[in-house]
Formats: sequence, C-alpha cells, structure tokens
Amino acid sequence: METFKTHLDKFIDINDEEFASVVSFFQVLEVKKKHNMMHDGEVCKSMFFVVKGCMRKFFVNEKGVEQTTEFAIENWWITDTFAYERQIKSDFYIQAVEKSVILEINLQTQEELLKEHPVMERYFRMIYQRAYAASERRIRYLYEMSREELYTHFSTQYPEFIQRIPQYLIASYLGFTPEYLSEIRAKLRS
Repeated sequence: METFKTHLDKFIDINDEEFASVVSFFQVLEVKKKHNMMHDGEVCKSMFFVVKGCMRKFFVNEKGVEQTTEFAIENWWITDTFAYERQIKSDFYIQAVEKSVILEINLQTQEELLKEHPVMERYFRMIYQRAYAASERRIRYLYEMSREELYTHFSTQYPEFIQRIPQYLIASYLGFTPEYLSEIRAKLRS
C-alpha cells in the first residue's frame, strides 16, 4: 500500500494513522489478465485504483468491435464515472490488460470515507479535475490531428504504453484498425 500512500502524498497531507484508516475503506483485489471487473449492462458500483498493472475501459460498437476509451496504469483511477455517480447500468466493460492489483471502493463506502476523512474530498476533486482536463485534451487531439500525428503524439507522450500495451489495444484506443496502425508504424520507421 506504500504506492497508494505515495500517490496520496502528491495531493494531500495525510499521516500514517490517517492513511491506515483511509485504506481500510478499500478492498484490495488481485485480478488476472483479461478479467472483467465490470460488464456492459451492469450497474457501475465501484471505482478502481491501479496499484500494479493495467486496466482498460471499452465498449463494443454496433459492428461488434471493441473500442477502448481509457487505460489506467499504476496510480490511475478507472470507472464509468457517469454510471458510478448515478448508480446506473454502464455501457462499458472494465477489464485487466495485465495481471493487476487494484483497490476497489463503492459509492456508499466512498461517502463514508469522505465523511470520516474530509481531506479526501480535496483529493478526489483534484483527481477529477485532472481526468476532466485529460479528456478535454484528448477530444481536441482527435479533432485537430491526423491519424499519423495522433499516433506520433501518443507514442511520444506515453512511451510506456507503447511498450506495455498490445498493439491491437493501442489501435482500438486511437480509433484505428490494427492493420492501419501497422501501416503507420512501418511508414514512421522508413
């Protein structure tokens, strides 16, 4: 749990005793690669913090193709925020890309956490602000950049993803077919 403590310390001041209490609100889970933490059509009951590994959020489009919308590696959160906040059915899956260790919290427990540790309100506000800002940037990049520029930007900004994530998932995230991503990569190498 030292990873989570280090992460929290970047945003809030929390001593070891408070941290021990904060962590008690979470469930620690070890999940196997390709395990779905949530399925399309299920009520989104939880948020997940990645301690170790990688998760992804995706939906299946009308052609039956998986479309990845988000990744979460160490120190990142993942959920269907809209469905989680409203406790409604999600249109997404959340799946482990790698064998992962995650912290899980449900909405009721999160509310109890926030009452007992008001400093966590600040933490979650800051996390949501960063996530929202990242979403805004991604939308802008999708409108402004060519597909080649999008891949180049992504691979330059997030080289760890290029090394860790299977290429077909990167293609899915960028809105490409795996074949088109291979063409772009070959073109950039030549």
